[in-house]
Amino acid sequence: MSKVTLVLGGARSGKSSHAEMLAAKTGRPKLYLATAEAFDDEMRERIALHQKRRGDDWNAVEVPVNIEQTLLSPQHSNAVILVDCLTLWLSNLLCLERDVESHTQQLLESIAHTKAQVILVSNEVGQGIVPDNALARSFRDHAGMLHQKVAAVCDTVVWMVAGIPTIIKGSHD
Repeated sequence: MSKVTLVLGGARSGKSSHAEMLAAKTGRPKLYLATAEAFDDEMRERIALHQKRRGDDWNAVEVPVNIEQTLLSPQHSNAVILVDCLTLWLSNLLCLERDVESHTQQLLESIAHTKAQVILVSNEVGQGIVPDNALARSFRDHAGMLHQKVAAVCDTVVWMVAGIPTIIKGSHD
């Protein structure tokens, strides 16, 4: 399997399940790096469903902003790290008024230097209508640029549609 894989798709396209399956196939210790924060009951339910589906053989950490530190941590160098997901990470950065470009550059550098195997999950949001407000347009534009930059440095990029993976870059050796 590739060292760094990006799994992209729309809502409920099967991204996370596919990424989890890829991680399981590596035989490495599995670390789930969650960028979501449970601010309401609906999000707590979503998180619980993800945890139940993954089972007990995963370690999980919640890292809403500084994911690059976990990717570079020596304690995870033999692991496969599944980051779910980059669009929630981006949303966290925007809500905290952080410098998206700086964090994106740090992410790209950590991907290049990590010893871990990495699987990144992200939502494709740029195929719908143009949002009606500035924050949503900014989010969509930042997400598109983030995906381009991350895809450029990944070994494999997978596009998920209706639970079906299509490899658009690299392979799933």
